[in-house]
Amino acid sequence: MKALALLRMIERTLLVALFLMMVLLYTGSVVTREIGGTFASNFAWIEEAVRMMNLFLVFLALGLALERGKHVGITNLRGKLPPAVQGAVLKLVDAVGLAFSLYVAWLSFGLVQFVGRMGQTSPTLGVPMYIVYLAPLLGFLLLGLRYGLSLFGVIDRHADAEGEAA
Repeated sequence: MKALALLRMIERTLLVALFLMMVLLYTGSVVTREIGGTFASNFAWIEEAVRMMNLFLVFLALGLALERGKHVGITNLRGKLPPAVQGAVLKLVDAVGLAFSLYVAWLSFGLVQFVGRMGQTSPTLGVPMYIVYLAPLLGFLLLGLRYGLSLFGVIDRHADAEGEAA
């Protein structure tokens, strides 16, 4: 459990840092465009950097959102099922979610390799484009981890969602 708590702390810290950097960069970009005139063209890289950060922000938040019960779910039906059936359905959802997450991560890994072999770089930053494709790979691995932990009873991802619904 200490490893999971450390992972949560790292994820939260990284997400907050990414979000704050995005806000600061974009605010700076807007201010530069308003008062900078032709000087503002030197900061065109900010748009691309913020888009890349946004991708990582979204995908890296997948696991935390699932663990906290923030993903979309059909709780009306789930709440009306008998407890034994409800438990089996929740385990089935976790198993399918784990399989899907690992499959998408596997596809993403292939895409990272393909784009890496192409040697493409981003237009203004010059960053290798395979780095952008690492976002879904990492995000779906973190999502798969949470589904797996829920499937094997290490975390109860439904407890918070049920508490909020009541």
